[in-house]
Formats: sequence, structure tokens, C-alpha cells
Amino acid sequence: MEVSLPIASIKSANYAHSQNICAIIVPMKAPIKVTPTVARRLSITRQRLAGPRPAPTPEGFLEVVHDIGCLQLDPISAVARTNHLVPWSRLGVHDPAIQDTLLWSDRSLFEYWAHAASIVLTEDYPIHSHQMERYRTSDKPWVVSTRAWMAANQELYDHIMATIRERGPILSKDIEDKAQDGWQSTGWTGGRNVSRMLDFLWTQGIIMVAGRKGGQKMWDLAERVLPEWTPREELPQQEVVRRSALKSLRGLGIGTQRHITNYFTRNRYWDLDSVLRDLVAEGIIQSVEIDAEGKKWAGPWYVHRDDLHLLESLSGGGEAWQPRTTLLSPFDNLIADRARTEALFNFDFRIEIYVPKEQRKYGYYVLPILYGDRLIGRIDPLMDRKAKRLNINAVYAEPDAPLDSETATAIASSIAELAAFLGANQIAYGDRMPEGWRLALTSPPHFS
Repeated sequence: MEVSLPIASIKSANYAHSQNICAIIVPMKAPIKVTPTVARRLSITRQRLAGPRPAPTPEGFLEVVHDIGCLQLDPISAVARTNHLVPWSRLGVHDPAIQDTLLWSDRSLFEYWAHAASIVLTEDYPIHSHQMERYRTSDKPWVVSTRAWMAANQELYDHIMATIRERGPILSKDIEDKAQDGWQSTGWTGGRNVSRMLDFLWTQGIIMVAGRKGGQKMWDLAERVLPEWTPREELPQQEVVRRSALKSLRGLGIGTQRHITNYFTRNRYWDLDSVLRDLVAEGIIQSVEIDAEGKKWAGPWYVHRDDLHLLESLSGGGEAWQPRTTLLSPFDNLIADRARTEALFNFDFRIEIYVPKEQRKYGYYVLPILYGDRLIGRIDPLMDRKAKRLNINAVYAEPDAPLDSETATAIASSIAELAAFLGANQIAYGDRMPEGWRLALTSPPHFS
């Protein structure tokens, strides 16, 4: 029988034990056992990829970001930018301007670094401001060398700050390069002195992205970008890790310590062992075992206590499981951790953008197919904006995918919905597709 105690009582008990006084012992619950299917369903549901769709409104959009933590930013738009595809997979067809309103008018969102360059919640500013402070003060070699370069280019620093203060929001191309010591790199950033200084000022939280013009960032002072209601408390490092870990686990639905580390604020979970132990002791998270027909998966896996009711309902085969069929951005939060995706879904997914064309197995910008609780295939699409045509170069099925008309119809409907979201008025299929899916995929009408 578990005894629930407030954390203050537990800390008092630990102190009493250290003073050789009789301590209170808090028994831990035995791990809950779930099947891989239930684990997948919990993860998919918490990612808002199953169950009732959120409304395609600003409120529904914020619901999604709140639950999954962040939207990755990536410049590739072979189909659409990933920060538009990820919400589409959850909301369906909606007005992309909602995102711009929340970013640049309402300011409920802003751009910063999460597991990658991302759109994050303004309400989470205390988590991200801690990282901004680390970029200003950390003794890590890369951060130290960055600050040294900034100091060596004080004239450029002062010029950029003065220009932004006077003319912001402003594009980087409209700022004169006054670097005295050019940025050295063997990559594409070599010699891009203004861009490098802007990036470093951004990571330090001194400036922020205030808008976009033709996809290009417009920079302004952080104090002019953040709304007045922004929470600005300075959190100790352990509290930052605690909050980040809880957000990570809620987004994952179920995950191991490694999965938590790789999600949301990737690799910024100092002393996570200790934080997770405290959260288990407090009853905020619960250990879970994944049992695959008698074979226990390496763990422990964790679930947030607020998701235990959902987990129980999913385990009982009740109405909680409401599957959907949709397509996922290659940078979708559900599959961003490739190792977890392979372990949980038995789906090997790699991006082939930088693979020479003749060596690609599937294509340049491939979208996995989520069918209920399985990843059953992928499509190789390309949006022709001038012709308003969505080209599906190829459709691939996993070896164990159901090749029936019902499955194919669900896939075709999702492709049609994507076309509608992109503003396409036609879909063109290539010849490469599973025979069992061909009729449903190529039969008109493709979308309403």
C-alpha cells in the first residue's frame, strides 16, 4: 500500500534519517506493466495524433503546442515548412496565418532553441531564459570561444545593437558588416559575420525574432518582443530540469530517461537521475514496464501521473483509443528521436536530404504514414506551387503493412487533406506504389 506524503514531509524524513532519528519510509508502487501496443497508443494520443482533433483555431493551435512542447523550424519546403506540417497532422486543414498571429501579434509563442531551432511557448520563458544565461556565462569551450569572438568584434556588436535599437525589427541583410575579426568556419557560416553575431545575441536572449519577411528573420530587442505578461522568474537549475523533464514526459506520453533527454530541451537535463528519483518518490511520475509477450523491454519507462487514467483506459480497450490516419513531417515530434521510433514502432526512419539522389532509398523529403498505432509506410511528395499540384512520386509500404482497400482509402484521404491544406487543386501519382493500394490511391476524386 503506497503512502502519499507532501514533498516537504519526505524531505523532513530524509533529514531525520541523517540525524539518526526514526525516518518515514515511503513505499514505492510496483511498476505498471503495459504492452508495446498500449505504449504506442499512449504516445500517439499524447501527441494529439489520436482522439478528437483540436479545433483549427488559435486556441486549438496553442493546445497542440502546449502538449507537444515545441514546433521545430527547418527551411526546407519541398512540401511545406515542418512548423506548418506538424500542426496540420494534428489539426487538419487550418489557416496557417494562425501561427503568425500567435507569434507576431499575440506573442504567445516565440522562436528559440529547444531540441533544435523551434517555436516555443512564451509561458515557458523561464526554462529557456536559463539557457540564455548559460550562453552568456558558461565555461564550456565552444561558448567561451564564441564570447571571445564577440569581444574581438566589439565594433560590430555595438553597431548591430545600435542599428536594431534604432531601426528594428530589421533583416540581417540591412545591417552593415563591421567585423574586425571575421568568423572562421569550414561550413556555410564562414565569413557570415553579421549573421553569426545575430545568432549569438539570439541564443543569449539579447535579441529575438520579431517577425518574418519572405521567410527571413526580422530582429529586434528581446525587451520589445516579449509581451508584458511573460513570466520572468529566475529558476535554479534543478527546477529548470524538473519542469523540462515533466514537459518532455507529457509530450512523449511514455519514455525512458534517454527519451526524456532527447525530447524538448534536448541534452539540457543536468543530474536527471536525481530529478527522476525525486519525481517518482513524490508520486508525480510512475515507473512502467513494457512487456512484449513475456519479454521485458529495457527501462525503466515512465508515465506522468496525470496520464495514468488514460493509460488504464487504453489498456482496457475502451473508447480512449480513437485512431486516425495521417502523414508526418520528417521532423515531427513523434519521430524526432530516431532510436525511440525504431524501438517503439519498429520503423527505421532516416532523412535522405543530404544523400546523393541515386543513393536514396525512398526520396528527398519523405513523410511517414501513421495508421492508427503503426507506421506502415511513407510517401515521397513534392508540391508544385506554380501548377498547384501535389506530386506523389512514390508510395512505400512496410513489409507488414495491411495492403487492403480500407487502408489505402484512409491513406488517400490523408494525402487529399494535405493537398487541400497546401492549396493544391490536383494530385499526381507516380507509378511506384503497392499494388494493394493502387486503385484507392489513384481513383478520383482525390480530395473534396
